[in-house]
Amino acid sequence: MNNFPNQQNTTMNTMSQPSLVDRRTFLKGVGVSLALPFFDSFGWAAGAIPTRPPVRLAFMYMPHGVIMNQFWPKSQEEFLSAAPPIIRSLQPLMDQCLMMKGISGVSNAPFPGAPHALELSTWLTARLPDADSRDRINISISADQIMANYVGAQTLLPSLELATMPQTWKENQEGLHEGYYNHCSYRSPTQPVPAETDPRNVLNRLFGKRGKEGKVTQANPLDRQMLDRVLGGARDLRRNLARGDQQKLDEYLDSVRSVERRIAAIETRQQQAALEKNGVAPSQRHATDSAPIEVKIPEGDKRSEYMQVMCDLTILAFQTDTTRVSTYISSRPNGASYPELGFSDQHHSQTHYGADQEMIRKVAAINKLNVDQFAYMVKKMHALKEGDGTLLDHSIMLWGSGLEDGDKHKRDNLPFIIAGKGGGSLKTGLFLSNIQGNQGDLLTTLLSCAGVPLDRPIGIATKQITEMKA
Repeated sequence: MNNFPNQQNTTMNTMSQPSLVDRRTFLKGVGVSLALPFFDSFGWAAGAIPTRPPVRLAFMYMPHGVIMNQFWPKSQEEFLSAAPPIIRSLQPLMDQCLMMKGISGVSNAPFPGAPHALELSTWLTARLPDADSRDRINISISADQIMANYVGAQTLLPSLELATMPQTWKENQEGLHEGYYNHCSYRSPTQPVPAETDPRNVLNRLFGKRGKEGKVTQANPLDRQMLDRVLGGARDLRRNLARGDQQKLDEYLDSVRSVERRIAAIETRQQQAALEKNGVAPSQRHATDSAPIEVKIPEGDKRSEYMQVMCDLTILAFQTDTTRVSTYISSRPNGASYPELGFSDQHHSQTHYGADQEMIRKVAAINKLNVDQFAYMVKKMHALKEGDGTLLDHSIMLWGSGLEDGDKHKRDNLPFIIAGKGGGSLKTGLFLSNIQGNQGDLLTTLLSCAGVPLDRPIGIATKQITEMKA
């Protein structure tokens, strides 16, 4: 074993950490505390000693692999100037990205018939479930939770787990517990971390009205009355900020209002759809009618809109230092369709394409839509100034899948895209076409770049990938 500093692994060494009493600034209105971005005017640490912003780490997942010849660049030159179709939306920011070909996943043995349980559960653990206790969760703490254990005490939320679809898929391939199909984050070997699928609930967690014990006590915290009072406080604060921080405050509050408007629009469409399903047209609804008792994400709605809202919430959480660790499962195995692409076929049903060119076309379109949402997020982060650079400069954003392709369920060359410089720890603008490493090596290296000390590798790792480190 090499390249692993001899330091603590999964626990926070609070004695060695600086006291960050001025880590966040808050605006208060009607009992609501709204976390704000870091302002250079106030400094980052106690005593206003200037330091670099913290590194954030985010993982965005898509199941079933990719169409390989439409995903991987053929050369460094193509990577920078003529990206393949699936990743083309990242072209303007390729100098901020890193791709590595040759990262292998965990072997399926002794579970050859459970590719979809393994693709998600091993993605951030780099370890197989325990073969002797298949009917219950027993795997390993995941990379995101290792980082959450190290930095989580410094933020309101240790980590943020998001998903577009409920984590309720029922299947038991090779006798494995159904939880393996639905979770990528594990607080301990036996404790999967549930993900939040309702953007309103996420917004409440991030910005809700809180009581003395820190619990959210008010739903819908960003109503007009609250915003008006908080913005009044923002105007008072603004007068004491340097010009650059004034712009940062304006951009931040605009983004808060934008997310609120988009969530409200989605909720309105959901309510109308529920009423129509029950035979009540929106034009026939009266003020005395009861609101629908249950609102679910409609299968026929645009999945990309939900994904963008979740991406925006991730950005807000990072921008305000509400958390420094995030995961987002864009869809679960076997469950998603994308009607906005012009077809209703479910993702999984098209991945066993063989030589069928129409099925290949559909899978490539789904791959592209998912990468497009990742590109949406990193472009927005690149436009947000922070400290001596941008929010993206101080983050590590990883998009990927737990399978090489969905046709043969191969795991020899997993698709990954990394964006962000990790505070200067990562090389970007590179396509490394012949990396010798595995999923554990990648996760171990990413945690090292995020400043998390490790005394042992993650899962099957044997090294750090030095080629990706600055």
